[in-house]
Amino acid sequence: MTRKAPTDGANGRSSALCHARARRRPAAGAAANAEAKTEAKAAPVHGRARMAAVGATRAIGAAFETRAQRYLEHAGLVLVARNVTVRGGEIDLVMREQDGTLVFVEVRARTSGRYGGAAASIGARKRQRIALAAHVFWAKSGGACACRFDVVGFDGGRLVWLRDAFRIDDA
Repeated sequence: MTRKAPTDGANGRSSALCHARARRRPAAGAAANAEAKTEAKAAPVHGRARMAAVGATRAIGAAFETRAQRYLEHAGLVLVARNVTVRGGEIDLVMREQDGTLVFVEVRARTSGRYGGAAASIGARKRQRIALAAHVFWAKSGGACACRFDVVGFDGGRLVWLRDAFRIDDA
């Protein structure tokens, strides 16, 4: 006669007490320690830790946007809107020059100027999204003024303002 292992009534599985597996002992030595660290770095971040990381990234982005805004205001531009979001696109800053030109500003920051720097990180898809949001904003504001697209980049903390960085034809 064969005995059945006791089961947990809720799910019908065998009890962990009767079928406990032998635990593998971690390997000793520097190689095992290095492997464990690599696995820990590769592990995805979930839950509260991820939300905290996203919040920190947004705060850093907001700080760079504020620096860019102050710089442009000091240069004579007036803030019209900030963080304009439409379906499919977003604009960091909308400014107006003294002659009435509407200036759509993308703010980018990179720790160094390697790989082309902050301005080079704006690809064709991002330019299309900025152009889409700008078109919606421009149409809602009457659409009777000239506009251009600028980029304020921070390469290693150094501010670089590129006027007329791209055109809608390029996007």
